[in-house]
Amino acid sequence: MGKTSVTLALIAALKRRGLSVQSFKIGPDYLDPTYLSIASGRPCYNLDGWMTGADYVRELFADRVATADVAIIEGVMGLFDGSDPVGPEGSTAEIAAWLNAPILLVVDVYGVARSFAAVVKGYTEFQPELNVAGVIANHCGSEKHGSWLGASLSAFGLPRLLGALPRGCFPELPSRHLGLITADSRNLPDRIISELADALERHVDVDAIWNIARTAPSLDIEAPKQRITNGEKLVRLGLAFDAAFHFYYPDNLEALEQAGCELVRFSPLHDESLPEPLDVIYMGGGYPEENAETLASNKRMLDSIRSFAASGRPVYAECGGLMYLGQGIQRTDGKRFELVGLLPAWTRMLDRLKSLGYVEVTLAEDSLFGKRGAVFRGHEFHYSELLEDPSERDGWRAVYRVTRRSVDTVASEGFQSGKALASYVHAHFASKPELVNYFVSLCEAGKSRSRMDL
Repeated sequence: MGKTSVTLALIAALKRRGLSVQSFKIGPDYLDPTYLSIASGRPCYNLDGWMTGADYVRELFADRVATADVAIIEGVMGLFDGSDPVGPEGSTAEIAAWLNAPILLVVDVYGVARSFAAVVKGYTEFQPELNVAGVIANHCGSEKHGSWLGASLSAFGLPRLLGALPRGCFPELPSRHLGLITADSRNLPDRIISELADALERHVDVDAIWNIARTAPSLDIEAPKQRITNGEKLVRLGLAFDAAFHFYYPDNLEALEQAGCELVRFSPLHDESLPEPLDVIYMGGGYPEENAETLASNKRMLDSIRSFAASGRPVYAECGGLMYLGQGIQRTDGKRFELVGLLPAWTRMLDRLKSLGYVEVTLAEDSLFGKRGAVFRGHEFHYSELLEDPSERDGWRAVYRVTRRSVDTVASEGFQSGKALASYVHAHFASKPELVNYFVSLCEAGKSRSRMDL
């Protein structure tokens, strides 16, 4: 039981009061937002200071809350944890400062009494310009324990205790190796959301939280600039979207639409062929390893994607999409499943994390997203590795120079052949908005010839 359960419960409790709630998640995570979206009934957006910068975060926030009564932002890790051990980059504290947002501090209090006040005092004074407006004690032992905790804060003039959540008061949320599994109506039904809200209402002063939100200062932010104004759809983009492929930032997809893409969803798991006509395919991350047998058995879809790539039309794949375009997936039990076979490498699943962290990409050659020398940012998170180096094989080249912030290393990645590009990097287009316009222009320029070649 952690931040996500508390955030879900708060969203549900506020919705019970007839409020429209816009949710956000700090950091690059794809999974928590699926839960927050279901609970709120609105798309959840990531706020990431390192990947997108202050202006974009503030504009995105202002634009999405314009039609809501209240915004709830789930933090990442601890309040001050981010991409830098000595600075605020990528942290919840950074976003709170940019948005002048009041903070609810959720503190694990198992086995803690008076030390609770010392912890809260440290958080409130570490970056004193932040507004820690209230505290929720998590994993509380008893009602008496909670009263002691509240008294300890009051004695030292610290932010008030808004509630104490007993151990086990929330229902468990399903998880796997990436953390939570993607939420849908099966693993996050209305019953679970209601139970979360019930537990919060019993132990936390929700009305006090609503009053804190109402007193948050307004933001003086100009409306974000639209990339196009006429709404003309220049290209049809096939978007892989199902249980195996669904890791996309909603604002990335919206940026593609604003630049002139008509998004056409298809399922590599269940559809027999690609929808036609298409000008480009985008395959995001997800869980291809969990669905490898079904993906491998859908021979018609595999053939359809091979034919599409052979026509010279662009194919862009991230992480799970890279795995799908490869020779196949080898599970941890050694069993192999053959897939598209476009990228000349097998993917092997591991029982440990292979890569996690922010990355900055410099294009070593012209690619689908820009000319040589262009720079953008993203992140990696995967439990798999390529068994072979695809670069310099069958016309494939590594066109990315990837700087991994967590280890300060530079690696060759981003495998490209013709107009096919596959990478473990999840790019955030807002890190360099020109990426999208370049990508759409490239797809538009080649679409007439490609369709004539079919």
